[in-house]
Amino acid sequence: MNNWTELSVQYANQRNYLDSLFKVYPISPNIRREIDQNRWAKIERAFNEQDNETLVKTLLKLDLFPIKDSYVAYLKRDPGSIDRNPNTIARLAGNLYELGLDQVYEKCTEPKETNRQMGPLFKRWIAKGTLGAPVYTNCLSFMQSTGNAILNSSDTEMEKFAREYLGYNHEKGLDFLARFNDKYVIGEAKFLTDFGGHQDAQFADAISTITSPLLPNRFHAEVVKIAICDGVLFIKGNNKMHKHLINHEDQIVISSLLLREFLYSL
Repeated sequence: MNNWTELSVQYANQRNYLDSLFKVYPISPNIRREIDQNRWAKIERAFNEQDNETLVKTLLKLDLFPIKDSYVAYLKRDPGSIDRNPNTIARLAGNLYELGLDQVYEKCTEPKETNRQMGPLFKRWIAKGTLGAPVYTNCLSFMQSTGNAILNSSDTEMEKFAREYLGYNHEKGLDFLARFNDKYVIGEAKFLTDFGGHQDAQFADAISTITSPLLPNRFHAEVVKIAICDGVLFIKGNNKMHKHLINHEDQIVISSLLLREFLYSL
């Protein structure tokens, strides 16, 4: 296990890890989705008149379709298929009528899942200047700066900068890009809330970023790749994530709570 990873494990198991982590990922109570009043009026009218096609078509335009059905994604991606498959539309509409209008509204306005809030939170934390170095939101200002500095723009913009100047050669946006003591640090941030399925894939995604080889870079600078991960991976046990940490000493997987200390150690 890498030294910084080991320190992260110790922090998670010996200190008020979750209390401290809330500063980075301040999960807020889920707020219900909103539906445009004119669109909902159209849905309500189609429901009451049992206009199957209009009802399904209009509901497909919302962020969240009110019933889980394997055919919905296809209809969303190919709107022309709605006219060609009247029996499927009638079946979906029948399920909606059975659900009832009030429940259709409840299902359409369900809050986003908590893990979908995570993406922007890390970058908002970085933007506060928590790491003790100037934070720049565009590449030119970052390049023109001297000394320690952080680039905190879009994932795509940071990927483009890293690809052009730092030899980054992986098809993935970046969550973190900084310069400390003339070394460049690039990484991806993840908050892993559970084991298995999607969360295992998220962990693998972060690892693939730091294991992808770098090309020679235009700055002729040392580039350090890190995975800034928090959550269940630091729980000691026989889980897939923790076993990976133990067996890969060469990979820097570090908690966001130790990021500042790591950067100033370079």
